[in-house]
Amino acid sequence: MNYIDAHVHVWTDDYQRFPVAEEHTQGSAVPLAFLPEDILGEANPCGVDRVVLVQSQCYETDNSYMLHVMEEHQGVFAGIGIIDSTVSEPDLEMVRLKEQGVRGFRVYQGQPAHSWLDGPGFERMFRAGAEHELAICPLIDPEALPALGRQCARFPETPVIIDHLAHIGVDGEFRADDVSSLCALARFPRVMVKVSAFYAFGGKQPPYEDLGPLIRQVVDSFGAERLMWASDCPYQVAGQHTYEDSVSLINERLDFLSDSDRDQILRGTAEQFFFAPRS
Repeated sequence: MNYIDAHVHVWTDDYQRFPVAEEHTQGSAVPLAFLPEDILGEANPCGVDRVVLVQSQCYETDNSYMLHVMEEHQGVFAGIGIIDSTVSEPDLEMVRLKEQGVRGFRVYQGQPAHSWLDGPGFERMFRAGAEHELAICPLIDPEALPALGRQCARFPETPVIIDHLAHIGVDGEFRADDVSSLCALARFPRVMVKVSAFYAFGGKQPPYEDLGPLIRQVVDSFGAERLMWASDCPYQVAGQHTYEDSVSLINERLDFLSDSDRDQILRGTAEQFFFAPRS
């Protein structure tokens, strides 16, 4: 099957080699560690053999552990890093990390939502994204989508990968206006969406079929070629949820998906962006 999980966090309790950032407390993470062998132990039995790592927030902008895992398991893990957008030249750090295999950069929604992407740092990041084929990966709520749309209009060549369906349904409600705001960004050809973190939305109960209408609208708007599935482990496997619960929603349920749609969402889109050879 060779599926790809496009969103996983890893961290270690080897604090001597990989200390957490000052803002975080050593030993406070739950679980205490989530290592490469942990995610592969969950993923491999479900036909997933490659994983896109998203820099863990406990390390802030020190991407060392993620890069270490990528180096130790070449071809298995790709990376989305975190950098400081407020420094004078964040684009230089993007290029440096690209040389180590990083293909995207997570950005967090700020306030006010209508202007959170304003400023020279984000402008340089979007320009670098277009020039070097590096994705801007926003973790945002629906209220922040219009501001993202304005940046996409300014930088239409910049790849953008929106995390976790823009958090639509995190409070249990799938509001039509929120869905419309997300689907409106399909007019920008370089915008992609992670269909992911099912445990967190709607009724928050497997088999997650209440997410079907939302996912169908996103598929209809973006096409499967701009969607990628992801588990958001280790959080997906906490409590009553399993890894298989997440994979099977795309692989076995949602009868509006064709076999080619399923393969594209579970493998093709992430493979093309994160694992295809780059010059």
